Amino acid sequence: MGRGRLRIYLGAAPGVGKTYAMLGEAHRRSERGTDCVVGFVEHHGRPRTEAMLHGLEQVQRREAGVVTEMDVDAVLRRAPAVALVDELAHTNTPGSRNAKRWQDVEELLAAGIDVVSTVNIQDLESLGDVVESITGVRQRETVPDEVVRRADQIELVDMSPQALRRRMAHGNIHQPDKVDAALSNYFRPGNLTALRELALLWVADRVDEHLKQYRIEHRVSTIWGSRERIVVGLTGGPEGRTLIRRAARLAEKGAGGEVLAVYIARSDGLTSASPKELTVQRTLVEDLGGTFHHVVGDDIPAALLDFARGVNATQIVLGSSRRKTWQYVFGPGVGATVARESGPDLDVHIVTHEEVAKGRGLPVARNARLGRTRVLWGWLVGLAGPVLLTVLLTTVDLGLANDMLLFLAVVVAAALLGGLFPALASAASGSLLLNYFYAPPLHRWTIADPKNIVAIVIFVGVGVSVASVVDLAARRTHQAARLRAEAEILSFLAGNVLRGETGLEELLERVRETFGMESAALLERAGGAEPWTCAGRAGLGPPVERPEDADVDMPVGDHMALALTGRVLPAEDRRVLAAFAAQAAVVLDRSRLQEEADRARTLAEGNRIRTALLAAVSHDLRTPLAGIKAAVSSLRSDDVAWSEEDRAELLEGIEEGADRLDHLVGNLLDMSRLQTGTVTAIVREIDLDEVVPMALGGVPDGSVDLDVPETLPMVAVDPGLLERSVGNLVENAVKYSPPGTPVRVSASAIADRVEVRVVDRGPGVPDEAKERIFAPFQRYGDAPRGAGVGLGLAVARGFAEAMNGTLNAEDTPGGGLTMVLTLRAAHTRAELPADPAATAEPERQAT
Repeated sequence: MGRGRLRIYLGAAPGVGKTYAMLGEAHRRSERGTDCVVGFVEHHGRPRTEAMLHGLEQVQRREAGVVTEMDVDAVLRRAPAVALVDELAHTNTPGSRNAKRWQDVEELLAAGIDVVSTVNIQDLESLGDVVESITGVRQRETVPDEVVRRADQIELVDMSPQALRRRMAHGNIHQPDKVDAALSNYFRPGNLTALRELALLWVADRVDEHLKQYRIEHRVSTIWGSRERIVVGLTGGPEGRTLIRRAARLAEKGAGGEVLAVYIARSDGLTSASPKELTVQRTLVEDLGGTFHHVVGDDIPAALLDFARGVNATQIVLGSSRRKTWQYVFGPGVGATVARESGPDLDVHIVTHEEVAKGRGLPVARNARLGRTRVLWGWLVGLAGPVLLTVLLTTVDLGLANDMLLFLAVVVAAALLGGLFPALASAASGSLLLNYFYAPPLHRWTIADPKNIVAIVIFVGVGVSVASVVDLAARRTHQAARLRAEAEILSFLAGNVLRGETGLEELLERVRETFGMESAALLERAGGAEPWTCAGRAGLGPPVERPEDADVDMPVGDHMALALTGRVLPAEDRRVLAAFAAQAAVVLDRSRLQEEADRARTLAEGNRIRTALLAAVSHDLRTPLAGIKAAVSSLRSDDVAWSEEDRAELLEGIEEGADRLDHLVGNLLDMSRLQTGTVTAIVREIDLDEVVPMALGGVPDGSVDLDVPETLPMVAVDPGLLERSVGNLVENAVKYSPPGTPVRVSASAIADRVEVRVVDRGPGVPDEAKERIFAPFQRYGDAPRGAGVGLGLAVARGFAEAMNGTLNAEDTPGGGLTMVLTLRAAHTRAELPADPAATAEPERQAT
């Protein structure tokens, strides 16, 4: 039988209608033929809620003093398809099997029963401080967030504060004599509004988790405006702080808004970014609850839009351009381009700031890369420019020298725009046109004056030289800018290492994000003929079989490769990618070294245990040995005539010392076996009443009250290990129980488990020490010398876990400590008896 499903109705405050909605769901399921029962529902005297209980089967509750609690055993025996359990965060009365109701619900779910329950937002454990700061009341009954998050379905039951206060005023929530106090304290409009916001945000976060998982599984890349995600485009300039704060204010206006600041480094650079300024902006955005991202992209608008769509952003915040007016001749700018190409799914905000129109720091031409547009313009100027200049010069005679200077200016312009080849073409066409139209004889391809030949040759040489220098300068500028961008990325990568951001999955996500890829994966194999395995992945559908299946693969040594999908990277980007790949290999090696270190730490712990064993042998075992030796020496002495009573007392001391010595040595050997992993449980089916009585041989008669019903199902255990576990538990309980107060050992069946409870009335153990007492060589409190080496409970838990059982400590109601040993019931045993008293009564007595 599989695990049951949990459905939770979540509300912002009592009285919003969670229980009513749960009961309505039960009626709908019952009408469809589903077997629904009410495990526990409290109507709190509300007539409409009480009326909804009519027609639903209710399981008899368990009496717990003056109150009643859900009878978990009764619900398990009834085994419905769906059980209604109200108030998931409720604390059970002392003496109940579980301290909290959500633990009761876990038992029902483990038995395959679907559960429908209710929770208030203030019941979540993580929100206790927040709720106390809002309402002034500390919530005492809480439920761990993870329990609620694991629910298969969460439905928000919402009601406006005004409507809830009207319900309160009408007496539909509290008794009339409590209405005024409630309305003026907990149910104030401000409190209810804040609690409602908490509930909405908490549910929205969980919905967002499911949405993100769905998008990954179905490879959805288009933007879904499910919540406000604001991307801030940073240039590294001082205006970035203004943009980040503005984006944070925008995010605050929408529930659950996120801010993602992104700096795009490219070969030509959007600005001359200051590393110090970027560090300040990174700190600012993280302080405001956002995240900082560093991306490489040659086309700034395209890279920014790709990043925004990749994170499912809904808004982009950019600063007004720092260009001066004349600089707009080089293009419309990033802001205008992003606004034009953003489409209907992205809103673009252009924010003014103090740096508007103050210049970008570096001339555009010095930073410009020879892209396709500039090359086209260069060819156009280089080919069409000489022709147009020839047409213009036909109307005026400036002389051959001036004509050559004008043609040379066109060549230089072509070189500045398009580089070497457009300038060469311009020089060649210009020299031909000068020869044909301006060098005598005119309109002929011959040159009469040798001086003109020299002039034209010099013109061609100067044009080629200028074009070469300009082209070389442009390419060197591009290389320098490229290297600067690479240095920024590598510096950022090194900073991640120094900050400890060395997780493999996080690093692969950074690689994917930096290069604008769809996915990234680190593949490895043991040898040349072995298949590839995926050591880590990020993104949608990464290649996991072969690096050759990816768009980009970067080898890391002989048996590892970084594979990316999305687009083919240029060769110049592979240098930075190689650094990321090497870092990924280092991170993987580091994680494995950490695992090795953990194993070494385990071995060191084993060595510590063995050292403690030797210390125990040399110290704690010396006392019984000394006692035995003293008694034997006394008996062998001929100087004293011992009476029969004295001889019997000495022999009794020898026997007690030998028994104690045998017990201590047995525990030491058992602990050594547990530490070395040599304990192998030989599991078979057996009745508890065959094993538990045998475990009581080491304690005085009358010190134990045994209650193990014969009707219990058989358990799947190793009888020897079980006997040692129970024996150690009983011996420990007898040691700390008050004189004349017997230890109670009882057993009961719960679903597919059997619990053995060893209950004492001793001083008990505080909650913070309940786990520590199971550690080897631990004796709680002022244990007297000779009380043992502190291995009994550690051995008992080790043997329990070797049999796939558990051993935990609980408080005994009224004082004392209860050890709960949980074992697996045998599957071949018949069903539990129908009489509830057969199993319920021993459980009540045990607690």
